[in-house]
Amino acid sequence: MHEASSLAVGGTVEACEAVWEGRARRAVNIAGGLHHAMPESSSGFCVYNDIAVGIRRLLDLGARRVLYLDLDVHHGDGVERCFWNEDRVMTLSIHETGRALFPGTGFPGDTGGAKAMDTAVNVALPPGTGDEGWLRAYRAVVPAVVEAFDPEVIVSQHGCDAHFSDPLAHLSVTVDAMAVATAWVRELADGTSDGRWIALGGGGYELVDVVPRAWTHVVGVVTGRPVDPVTPVPQSWRDHVQEVYGREAPTLMGDRGGRPIRYGEWSEGHDPEDAVDSAIMATRRAIFPGWGLDPYFD
Repeated sequence: MHEASSLAVGGTVEACEAVWEGRARRAVNIAGGLHHAMPESSSGFCVYNDIAVGIRRLLDLGARRVLYLDLDVHHGDGVERCFWNEDRVMTLSIHETGRALFPGTGFPGDTGGAKAMDTAVNVALPPGTGDEGWLRAYRAVVPAVVEAFDPEVIVSQHGCDAHFSDPLAHLSVTVDAMAVATAWVRELADGTSDGRWIALGGGGYELVDVVPRAWTHVVGVVTGRPVDPVTPVPQSWRDHVQEVYGREAPTLMGDRGGRPIRYGEWSEGHDPEDAVDSAIMATRRAIFPGWGLDPYFD
């Protein structure tokens, strides 16, 4: 475990150094994203926290504002803990509420320590949230807060365990929506951090139907070659799955068959009786005023 986890940390540190020093504009380390490990202990399948080590390296190299954006279904608690009182780092996590899922943290009122007020941003979504609600939450919180923070570099975690078939959680997101969100992160980096972006892997426990496709989309977006969700899955992979696992693999690189996702912009209005909109509003109320933003209107 030490050797494998150390390699994951080293990969993330190298990616951070390459992007900050200008040897690469964007970088990806699918083996990274171990966001639960704490400063003093391992936690949640994560032996070492490569994300925190990578961000610390960016700070040591001179970064003044680093955004950490966590799209894993679980709260990015270890990274938040490491930078709870560090105003040079914003941790922004969109996850299933801790009332229903490990690690039981990441509520809207958790907004950072006394020395870093409003730099911990938590969107805690109700079980059952699907594509529309998940993307709506991203659009309603992330762009405005990140623009106000004005990061010099973005580190993102792309755990794919928010998928509807993942066995460990209760959200209902498709590979298609994850690909959309990854493209939005790239747009975010291009618009706020001069394109400086390090993308990492994370959780994902449906190893045939979800993980290979989800992270292919991540690599495609990072490298500038996004994959259309209606692209057929390579037959060689499907043959491998049948031979090794005795089951059918997905036929397309997405789940929706090309059907669009209609998530609705927050500026169009919100429903206070809707559980997802209520979760979004709780975060906006907790965070937006500290950045001079109106929680009710865009």
